Amino acid sequence: MIFIFALFLLTLLVITAIAIVRAKDLFVAVMLTSIFSLLMAANFFILDAADVALTEAAVGAGVTTVIFLCALSLTDDREKPREGGRWVTYCTVGILALLIIYATFDKPRLGDPEAPVHQHVAPWYLEKTPEYIDIPNVVTAILGSFRGYDTLGEVFVVFAACIGVLFILGVGPARKTKQVTEKDSGLRHHLIPQVVGRLLIPFIVLFGLYVQFHGEYGPGGGFQAGAIIATGVILYALLEGEASALRAIPRSVLLGMVVGGALLYGGVGVVCMLLGGAFLDYSVLAADPVAGQQLGILIIEAGVGMAVCGALLSIYHAFAARERLL
Repeated sequence: MIFIFALFLLTLLVITAIAIVRAKDLFVAVMLTSIFSLLMAANFFILDAADVALTEAAVGAGVTTVIFLCALSLTDDREKPREGGRWVTYCTVGILALLIIYATFDKPRLGDPEAPVHQHVAPWYLEKTPEYIDIPNVVTAILGSFRGYDTLGEVFVVFAACIGVLFILGVGPARKTKQVTEKDSGLRHHLIPQVVGRLLIPFIVLFGLYVQFHGEYGPGGGFQAGAIIATGVILYALLEGEASALRAIPRSVLLGMVVGGALLYGGVGVVCMLLGGAFLDYSVLAADPVAGQQLGILIIEAGVGMAVCGALLSIYHAFAARERLL
């Protein structure tokens, strides 16, 4: 039954992807991209990758769609026609598709315990996580502790991406964007979006907090929680307007969340060194090494959530504050 459902979803993915490529109206293409992300999230759930599915649903279908729509408001809503050169595109896509299909011939079946990926470090993670960290979610243990350096690098990538986008969009002092934000009243005069949105926002934010603080016991963590909470705040901005959203959480606070989240993560590593351990070795944070590991993961996940939420909201406000160019 699951196989049939997965095949159905994959078929929809192909149809949606073709429709995105064929769409001339960019608004339609953005909506189809959002649908594509939702289908991908459903596929990730089928593959038992619940953490990735939550991220794809919140970032791909939620935040990214809103940012695309903000970018679309700055340009024309129709794709400019291009003359010639399509055969190069078709040949490139066709060759890549054939290579990918050929590569799947050696792919092990789903869940095969003898697959190469299950013969390297995965057994060690599964065996040692209860001993060293003692939390049910092995994924959180790997991302937060065993591979804490990788996650720290990803946080600084988010930080750098946010700063880069703000520079590219030329986000300046508040005086420059004040006029744009104040005249935006959002969907305040539309009854149905107002009622539905106000009902959804508390549950979205509450679910984000649940994912943030329950990541040790179930799917979730800082990345997913930050994206989900940002989605709720963006929905509030769409309903009440930019000015109301920025009054609730000013831009300076958002930038402080991005910087503070990255510094909090790195600061935990420095504290570990000051206490006699290695960088990001949380075992020294408490008398019991296992409790120290759990405490360290809890703190760095808070830093990740702050950085991701602040970065997504800063990028959204940067797009929304831009004036139409065309």
